[in-house]
Amino acid sequence: MGHLDHAAFGWLTPVLSYVMACIGAALGLRCTVRALGATGRSRRNWLLTAASAIGTGIWTMHFVAMLGFSVSGTEMRYNVPLTILSLLVAMVVVGAGVFAVGYGRDRGRALFLGGLTTGLGVASMHYLGMAALRLHGDVRYDPVLVGLSVVIAVVAATAALWAALNIRSPVAVAVASLVMGGAVSSMHYTGMMAVSVRVSPSGEALPGATAMQFIFPLAVGLGSYLFLTSAFVALSPTAREREASASAQRPVESVAR
Repeated sequence: MGHLDHAAFGWLTPVLSYVMACIGAALGLRCTVRALGATGRSRRNWLLTAASAIGTGIWTMHFVAMLGFSVSGTEMRYNVPLTILSLLVAMVVVGAGVFAVGYGRDRGRALFLGGLTTGLGVASMHYLGMAALRLHGDVRYDPVLVGLSVVIAVVAATAALWAALNIRSPVAVAVASLVMGGAVSSMHYTGMMAVSVRVSPSGEALPGATAMQFIFPLAVGLGSYLFLTSAFVALSPTAREREASASAQRPVESVAR
């Protein structure tokens, strides 16, 4: 059995991955709040941004954490198409959950379906990302811990969507995002605790790309997207601010007439 190290760089990758999960959650929650106060195309665009933010944040969290993952006795590579597919799955399935909440008339049912769909999307992203891993040996999973990780993902997603439906204060959203980031990180490391590897030493070259060749540049790019989108959302006026601005302009227009 190969020895698994989940923090080869110490606390750097766990802390950084948690930060990325929190940023994605906070951005997704803020966009969902904006969507619920909008209509038509504006609502759709805010929900699309929320889905991309949450999906990107979760994916980046996973693979930043994987930068610190190592197995003694073997090199590791990543299958590029599968890794990209895991990102797309995260965005699409999370998007389905977010849209269920954004357009659902029965909030209780929408929350249940949205939380279940989004949670399964998070878990699917994680295990697709693990399926992209290439090493000299066999990867096995503890089914109990795998099941627990899926439950954590569904609970975390449901809690995040509940927060989006019920929380409006920026401070409350920030607190909710910290909790969501912790839940997503817990799901990841619970899933990783389920992993065991039976190493089969070999001199053959592994297919795929190394983490530094592919994962690191992509994670940096997606992280930059999250920061830039966060700035855009922070600077965009809320529905209440637009209404206040419109109300302030009406007396001025009346006086001018």
